[in-house]
Amino acid sequence: MSRESDLGIRMAHRAAIRSIERVVGESAPLQDPQVACNGIRRMLEAGSVLVLTGAGVSTDSGIPDYRGPNGSLLRHRPMTYQEFLHDPHARHRYWARSFVGWRHMALASPNSSHRRLATWEATGKLSGIVTQNVDGLHVAAGSMNVIALHGDLEQISCLNCGALEGRVQLDARLHEANPGYLERIDLDPSLVNPDGDVSLDEAHVAEFHMVGCLVCGSPALKPNVVYFGENVPAERKARLKELQARSASLLVIGSSLAVMSGYKLLLDARAAGKPVGLINGGPTRGDAKSDYRWRSNIAEALERLDAVPTPDPSAEARARPM
Repeated sequence: MSRESDLGIRMAHRAAIRSIERVVGESAPLQDPQVACNGIRRMLEAGSVLVLTGAGVSTDSGIPDYRGPNGSLLRHRPMTYQEFLHDPHARHRYWARSFVGWRHMALASPNSSHRRLATWEATGKLSGIVTQNVDGLHVAAGSMNVIALHGDLEQISCLNCGALEGRVQLDARLHEANPGYLERIDLDPSLVNPDGDVSLDEAHVAEFHMVGCLVCGSPALKPNVVYFGENVPAERKARLKELQARSASLLVIGSSLAVMSGYKLLLDARAAGKPVGLINGGPTRGDAKSDYRWRSNIAEALERLDAVPTPDPSAEARARPM
């Protein structure tokens, strides 16, 4: 590897680390929840809302978020694309951890938020859903027009020859290659990370046996997801641009927008003059650029949006004759 190539890899890795470690703080005053609720409800009533979801939508399915009060970043730094690509030991460690953690992800089922969003799409309120999550729960809930911005854990690709394999099939091969491995590990489900892996000690990592690609035999297999430091595929970006063009507004749910791939959707909506609403349990990177920002539990907020609207006292007062 040339010095220039090595320098480029290190710089990309450092940039990915900065993205992982980005702290999202308060950037705008809190908005009255009723004002935010009413504004977002009007967006939904107008229809063609593009929804962007983050990890906060899946926490009620037992999958932790990244940057919440109990988020996985407090105990775990996700692997960068550069590490996965160029560090075989780091890749082996990932697969040992993922072999243990993935089955918890596979057991997760859609929660009320996933199901409510699917219903909203079916009734024309939404133009589609863009999700930063890799758990596949929007599709499992019945949503039809979903763009998994960062991919899906259900598919595996070979970095050597490009062959694809389903994760269920790979898991069966890993079981065969590692008899009794799972039984020797006491897994705390709360420690499973949003990317499907879990912390393991080095002794367990060392005894794990990785299998190779079914086509070329290479052990360089990668979940078909976008890692920190990796670009979203061009084809996916093109689909996203088409969906943005036919959407009237943007509603971000359960994301701090710390990652640029999600934050750019908000910037694009603002540049196009489209209304923007945010629903999240904590501050987001886009608070100062939004029309409506609702600090709330996700499931409770979506349920309230489906309830009978609460009259706005100030609006009633303005409507009375002088």
